Amino acid sequence: MESVTVGGLSIGTGRPKLIVPITAESKAELLQAAQAVRHSPAQLAEWRLDRFEPVTRKESLLDAAQALCAALGDLPVLATYRTVKEGGGGVISETQYAALIETLADSGLVDLIDIELFTGEDFVRREISYCHEKGVKVILSSHDFARTPPKEEMTARLRRMEALGADIAKLAVMPQTPEDVLTLLSATGEVSATAARPVVTMSMGRLGAVSRIAGEVFGSALTFGAVGQSSAPGQLEAAALAKALSLLSPEENA
Repeated sequence: MESVTVGGLSIGTGRPKLIVPITAESKAELLQAAQAVRHSPAQLAEWRLDRFEPVTRKESLLDAAQALCAALGDLPVLATYRTVKEGGGGVISETQYAALIETLADSGLVDLIDIELFTGEDFVRREISYCHEKGVKVILSSHDFARTPPKEEMTARLRRMEALGADIAKLAVMPQTPEDVLTLLSATGEVSATAARPVVTMSMGRLGAVSRIAGEVFGSALTFGAVGQSSAPGQLEAAALAKALSLLSPEENA
């Protein structure tokens, strides 16, 4: 597997890298949250733009992005606009979504951009190409908040993301039974063993919490932890998650 490097951080080697979401609605809240994240064990910050009120106002968006980067210091930034159908609060049109991705890619202020797989293959190919032309890496993502699909469907989805050009493939599913968690972990191990690029998976909710700390064993390259408000069901507090990761992985492999 070829690792992905952003801001000097290698994703896909050693223990899973810890990413903390910021879910602020205003610039003031954004900067306050950024300070908390900067002083946490976070190795990356995720800016959840679907929670940010002026997201469609380009000037305000770029002003906030610049201020966020300054507040975060050296932490790499993942920009994510999560739509309602994928578990977020986003309701903008496809045209607005594309404009947002391209504005962020043009800005030089973010290291990674999340794009949702089910937006459609033409859209995905076009926007990944645009981001890559600007030197920005892409996480292609898919979420299922109702169920854990069969293993074959999950492995196919992850492999499709790689085939479409994703730098990192991300899949999050909701378990109904402990066996669902095992299915997700098995799918992760199978795909990560042959994938050319890193994969990120998680089983959500309390039942799936083990998947957030076992990435190095099964091949998930990132894990999401919370500082303050969480952005998805089952996220563990970042400091506790960092401690759990350190217990499972020797320091020299970090």
